[in-house]
Amino acid sequence: MKSEGDSAEIIETTAIRAWAEGRTIYIELTDGRIIGFPADRFRILSKATDEQLKEVELRLDGFALRWESLDEDITVPGIVAGRFQLPLLKAS
Repeated sequence: MKSEGDSAEIIETTAIRAWAEGRTIYIELTDGRIIGFPADRFRILSKATDEQLKEVELRLDGFALRWESLDEDITVPGIVAGRFQLPLLKAS
């Protein structure tokens, strides 16, 4: 049973800004969080240069990140949920 304050609609968090520093990609979310992840967790990004990583753009009203020169798209909900293509490599 729902109480009056419950909302039937769940709003997914989207990105309002994205940038790269070195080999780390950062996204600022609409809820105020900033999340960073290693580019090396994604196949195409792991082969990109630092300069190519800096070309990240927001698409689909903040639901996706796009690297045009790499032809790569990554969903923001996937990043927030921790769904990466490659395992985290341990520093040796």
